[in-house]
Amino acid sequence: MKLSTILVNFAFHLEGSQKYKKIKLFFKNLLENDDYKYKKYFDYFMIFLILSSVAIIIEEVKTPINKWLYYYDVYFVTGVFLIEYLLRMWVYNDSRKIIIDEFENSIFLEKEFNTKKVLKEIIKKKIEYVTSPLAIIDLLAILPSYRELRILRVFVLFRVFKLLRYSQNITHFLQVLASKKLELFTLLLLVTFVVLISGISIYVFEEQQNPNISTLFDAFYWSLVTISTVGYGDITPETKEGRAITLIIILTGIGLISFATSIIVSAFNEKMDEVKENRILHNINKLNNFYIICGYTHMAELLANRLKREKKNFVILDLKKEKTERALSKGYLAITADATKKEAFKKIDFKRVKAVVTLTEKDMHNIFICLNVRSFSRDVFLISRTIDKNSYKKLKLAGADYLISPYETAGIFGAKIIEQPIAIEAINDILTAKKNALCDQVEVLKGSFLENRRVGEIDLGKYKLILLGVIRVKEGDFSTDLKREFFFNPPEDFKLKINDILIIMGYNISINNFKTLVTESSIKHARKKR
Repeated sequence: MKLSTILVNFAFHLEGSQKYKKIKLFFKNLLENDDYKYKKYFDYFMIFLILSSVAIIIEEVKTPINKWLYYYDVYFVTGVFLIEYLLRMWVYNDSRKIIIDEFENSIFLEKEFNTKKVLKEIIKKKIEYVTSPLAIIDLLAILPSYRELRILRVFVLFRVFKLLRYSQNITHFLQVLASKKLELFTLLLLVTFVVLISGISIYVFEEQQNPNISTLFDAFYWSLVTISTVGYGDITPETKEGRAITLIIILTGIGLISFATSIIVSAFNEKMDEVKENRILHNINKLNNFYIICGYTHMAELLANRLKREKKNFVILDLKKEKTERALSKGYLAITADATKKEAFKKIDFKRVKAVVTLTEKDMHNIFICLNVRSFSRDVFLISRTIDKNSYKKLKLAGADYLISPYETAGIFGAKIIEQPIAIEAINDILTAKKNALCDQVEVLKGSFLENRRVGEIDLGKYKLILLGVIRVKEGDFSTDLKREFFFNPPEDFKLKINDILIIMGYNISINNFKTLVTESSIKHARKKR
């Protein structure tokens, strides 16, 4: 069988194997995905191995170590490092896709499968990984285990460098410096040039006059110490020419240090926003359930305060940086992004989003946000603020599940206050929890003690609660108001079903206790079923 046939068959076998894909995805997440929940445990494990290994090698410099420590370092730690190195090389790219792409191209263009080209591409990708800085550090970090050659123990430093992989702060710092690699490389060349010129010059003038400068190495050492403005004082020029060179070198050194400082400061200024955003996105991806608030308006600020008070997770998106800065200063998770653009939601997992609330001050903006959100998720609950009545239909068509009209609500509320000020004040106190009494909802969970029970059998008075009504969702869909039916003050023979929502009123402690009992009875029932 030809090599090309073997390669193609093997590539398609791997492509069709779900088990292979799952294993590879698992290791890729474990090694590279900071948002993967098990990665932090792997990182802690590797950090422990690195630190313990470095401690063993340092201890061995003066005294012989126990045999079990020797075996631990040489076999276990080195073995783990070697396996990690090979796994990183494996997950770096998908070689099977290179083979399949070439095979499909050859079929489409009716030409012969180019085995050499495929092998060359696969080897090129692997070499690309092997020659990357972090891969070189990984490889060199394995060498100290071969302690029979004492010179290899110096590579213990690379085990310390290996910690770079497991510290996000250091990684971000290196990424910031990498963004200015051209400027830093130019600076390095300039420093090298100045050290060479000044070192050779001082050697020419001082070699016969100064006993401390007898070799070029001494001259270069003096030059580097002087240009860095460290000035140990162990080598000082003795000729007038040497002192003149020293003055020039000191002034040049001050200029180069200022140049280096300006490069690093400008790099941090340019990249700091990106680093901050990445950190916020990292924190967002740790949340299990959260709300997204689009537009940090006054209304959004009130909503955020309420959600914070209720200890619910939420993320704020706003186009203006000064608004997100204000939200961040309050300790909220906030990102500067245009919620009408796809880029704003690309890194957010909508499976963990409970609801999106669009509260910008322009209806058209809210419509575009709704359309954008719906392009990512059709199921997420979407609430939108609206000002103009003419926008109601457009927002509904854009996918909004629920509309909030603050001016209309305020008008209705104001009219009712005129007619029934005390009753409205009481409702307001309940809604704002001023009197420690709350109006809340409880879902009838499957297997809970509420399922298939009549309202009269529950005896809500025992739980210090008042039942205001029951919302029944038709066809199991919560997303539209049309499919909901509200039963105000239901009769005692009203039978509750799964997914019914009880609107109850009571003290906070009573409501929390009742919710806990409902959840526990549902879980208990599910365990019995197993």
